[in-house]
Amino acid sequence: MEKFSVSVNIAAKSNVTFILTYEELLQRKQGQYEILTRIKPKQAVQEFQIVTNIYEPQGISYVDAHATFLSNELLPLVEKTVTDNKAHISFSPTLEQQRKCASCDETLIDGDFIIKYDVNRVAGLGDIQIVNGYFVHFFAPPDLPRVPKNVVFVIDRSGSMSGRKMVQTREALLAILKDLHEEDYFALIQFDDRIDSWQKSLTKATKENVDQAMIYVQQINYRGGTNINQAVLTGVEMLLKDRREKKLPERSVDMIILLTDGMPNSGEKATCSHLPRIQENVRSAIRGNMSLFCLGFGNDVDYSFLDVMSKQNKGLARRIFEGSDATLQLQGFYDEVSSPLLSDVDMRYPDNAVESLTTNHFNQLFNGSEIVVAGRLMDNDLDNFLVEGQASTVDWGVMYPDEEYIFGDFTERLWAYLTIQQLLEKSKSGATDEKANATAKALDMSLQYSFVTPLTSMMIKSMHCIYSNLNYIVPVCSTSKFTCNPRKPYLLVSTNIFCLYCDFTLVSPAVDGDPHFMIELPDRDDALCFNVNDKPGTIFNLVRDPNSGILVNGQIIGDKKIPPDGKINTYFWRFGIIHQTLGVKLEVDTEVISVFQDGKWVKLLWSDAASLKGLNVDLLLTKDRSLTVTLKDSVKFVILLHKVWKKHPYHRDYLGFYTLDSHLLSPSVHGLLGQFYHGIEYEVTNLRPGEVPEKPDATMFVKGQELNVTRGWQRDFRRDMKNGENVPCWFIHSNGTGLLDGDATDYIVSGLFKTV
Repeated sequence: MEKFSVSVNIAAKSNVTFILTYEELLQRKQGQYEILTRIKPKQAVQEFQIVTNIYEPQGISYVDAHATFLSNELLPLVEKTVTDNKAHISFSPTLEQQRKCASCDETLIDGDFIIKYDVNRVAGLGDIQIVNGYFVHFFAPPDLPRVPKNVVFVIDRSGSMSGRKMVQTREALLAILKDLHEEDYFALIQFDDRIDSWQKSLTKATKENVDQAMIYVQQINYRGGTNINQAVLTGVEMLLKDRREKKLPERSVDMIILLTDGMPNSGEKATCSHLPRIQENVRSAIRGNMSLFCLGFGNDVDYSFLDVMSKQNKGLARRIFEGSDATLQLQGFYDEVSSPLLSDVDMRYPDNAVESLTTNHFNQLFNGSEIVVAGRLMDNDLDNFLVEGQASTVDWGVMYPDEEYIFGDFTERLWAYLTIQQLLEKSKSGATDEKANATAKALDMSLQYSFVTPLTSMMIKSMHCIYSNLNYIVPVCSTSKFTCNPRKPYLLVSTNIFCLYCDFTLVSPAVDGDPHFMIELPDRDDALCFNVNDKPGTIFNLVRDPNSGILVNGQIIGDKKIPPDGKINTYFWRFGIIHQTLGVKLEVDTEVISVFQDGKWVKLLWSDAASLKGLNVDLLLTKDRSLTVTLKDSVKFVILLHKVWKKHPYHRDYLGFYTLDSHLLSPSVHGLLGQFYHGIEYEVTNLRPGEVPEKPDATMFVKGQELNVTRGWQRDFRRDMKNGENVPCWFIHSNGTGLLDGDATDYIVSGLFKTV
């Protein structure tokens, strides 16, 4: 499911109710719809209810409800009522029934609550639902004969597949081979940096051949690198060759199933330029003659690479999550795509009756799945929507007059949802000239229909704010009706509306420049600034959280030589980041990014673009620009690279450090920046002229001291890497004396990963 977080300030001893409305298009798979609710409350809940109402005009053929946590005592609490076209399922254990034991707070409720059902299907053109001039057509014809398939399994046996992954892959392949039909043909290709095929051609799935293949599968073992490019091209050429030599049935479907857990590091390697080259190599070889399905195993795989490559070749990708059920996930995916019924399906509607159709051409229809097409009627007269044969049309307003709050204009929203999803796919896998247009159109529709997408999630544009109406799905409003400061998050209790600031942090400490420290305080629409001057080579502790084991240190560097004005500038040029609990270590300088995780070092260059996702740390590197570091369940930083002219007589490249999210750090966090993560109380009075007319002085009361401060400007480079954005701030003199706990020299440490 999708994962997101929202942070909100709530007054002490107040009550706040959060209502999340989530819409999903249920995808029919293996002959049924599935509604899955993941439930992990971690404690007994005073009022616990799961209530599901199902409405299907075609009639409900069966309904099943179960949960992974149901015991003999909890099982009778699942109540189910089914009529011709309605079903009601509820589960509501009391506080005592949830407890693991009478005297403890631990709960039995921990797992998935799953409802599966299907509808009655009759021969015909499917079910068409029309509301307010928009229609949705569900097409899943029953009793079609299966089409024989020719499938090449391309199996990653590289070193990263060692251990449990390889065991689960072998187990899944053995189960899949047993399910092959005798009229099918199959091949097995295993690869690392070398390619090995079981046979030179596809083999008919007779019992004897399948038995021999199972012996071969049991001997697959891990070794070497990952040459995805050559492995897939070998499978493509095998299918094309057998087609040319007429070894395969004429009326059959060709497919390749790639299973891998890694990035290409042999042959065409995994660099920013090589991944698109691999995708283009595969697309040029396949030329629309077969489907490519990709299974990405584990958390380290570059799933977006596999996803695009699949969609470019009439297939789809799935991520297989490591765990005890990985074998079932592998087999389940195969079950979805192993029984093609139709290929190259065109859904056609009268040209003079419909417009704005979603995708109506489909490469395959698999047994147990469903085709969904939506569109707009040219007028709202149902009699003018003519289709060949018979198809049912439903006016929801008549059938369910009391359920308007559920259905309403759902056909239009479903049409918009499908259109946006297809545009987002085109923005990733379409032709170059299509990508920009698809992205722009998807953004416009996402805003128009209030869908949170990768393009609109928590976006703030100029002086417009995002308001999250708690009874709807993140609509976008202008500030004409409400007064909103885009730097200041707050809750308008009377209207149940949030004004959201993009990163939700109340304090955003940063360091950038000479080195200039800036403590941004969005809740006060203000900022504090100070400098720390010391000799080049000095290492400062910026963040230290002993509870979570997080440490961030930075080392400064000076100009190449003394400038004409006699003042040597110093900058941060190297950062060391440690998360001891997670076992993560990073060293970032102006040339190289070194990451230590899972017992090994990985090096990235600023001159490349890269994305590195791990169990405990995610890195997003934008070429020669920025590195975003997300440490699991703790903190998020961004490091900016400032490059200067290589032949500059004085200045050097340097780094900036900004905090994007720190709300999960413990109260004991400290350091030059860390001490400000949980806010700071101060008052400013007695504004008066300063030495420079445009920079007035004032008196600041902070930490029991009275300081003379100056109103000035600090440059924030997060949005404008070249020039920076001027941020007004109160400048604290003398290396931050009075604002900092202790003296600036107290934060000097002996090494990049040292605490003293």
